[in-house]
Amino acid sequence: MLNYSTYINPNSDACWVTFVHGAGGSSSIWHKQIRDFKKHFHILLIDLRGHGKSKLAIYEKLKKYSFDVIGNEVVAVLDELNVKSTHFIGISLGTIVIREITERFPERTQSMILGGAVMKLNFKGQILMKSAWVLQSIVPYLLMYKLLAFIIMPKKKNRESRNLFVNESKKIYKKEFKRWFTLISQVNPMLRFFRIKDSGIPTLYVMGSEDYMFLPSISKLVKNHSSSELLVVENCGHVVNIEQPLFFNKKVIEYILHLPNKSK
Repeated sequence: MLNYSTYINPNSDACWVTFVHGAGGSSSIWHKQIRDFKKHFHILLIDLRGHGKSKLAIYEKLKKYSFDVIGNEVVAVLDELNVKSTHFIGISLGTIVIREITERFPERTQSMILGGAVMKLNFKGQILMKSAWVLQSIVPYLLMYKLLAFIIMPKKKNRESRNLFVNESKKIYKKEFKRWFTLISQVNPMLRFFRIKDSGIPTLYVMGSEDYMFLPSISKLVKNHSSSELLVVENCGHVVNIEQPLFFNKKVIEYILHLPNKSK
């Protein structure tokens, strides 16, 4: 089973909030959220396969990854804790994991808060992924990850986010990195489906105003999905929970508290 940690709110009626990191990160990227969120909710932090403390050896037999397998592992943690439904909060590639889980198990999702959401790669992103695919067998994977992080988060103000993700990526084995990279490179058909279909689940997209690679597609998406809202964080890049944690925490907590608590 995936590694996870919990913070239990003394109020037994508190609902659950589950945090899902992106590729190359770990549950440690949510350290700026824990203090504020645990005042209101039960918190579940999960390390996805091969990340953080979710040991690679457990998954060595699985040579090819898919988002449904990754989603099943997250749901297995919910089952272990007897969490019937939860509010999901994700960042970057973690938003795809959450959206995929919600598509198959809508009853498990009370709401989705998708930060730095990836729902479409723009032209630059497509070129980036194709170039990275060609170079990934030549360029050392840590150098590749640093390059990807710099392209997505290029500004000086993004340095903390870049450094955090690069430092976390050092804990991932080369083989693991390539498996995730292959998964990302094949994600377009699923994202196209997600852009077309409104999940019907309350969804808040939290996007940095300077997230040039992903904000345009989300701005278009929310116009066609009645269950979705968009919150743009000014002077902020891709990793909104790290660059603007106080604003992120305040707005997301307010959003969740104004939703009906259907299940604990």
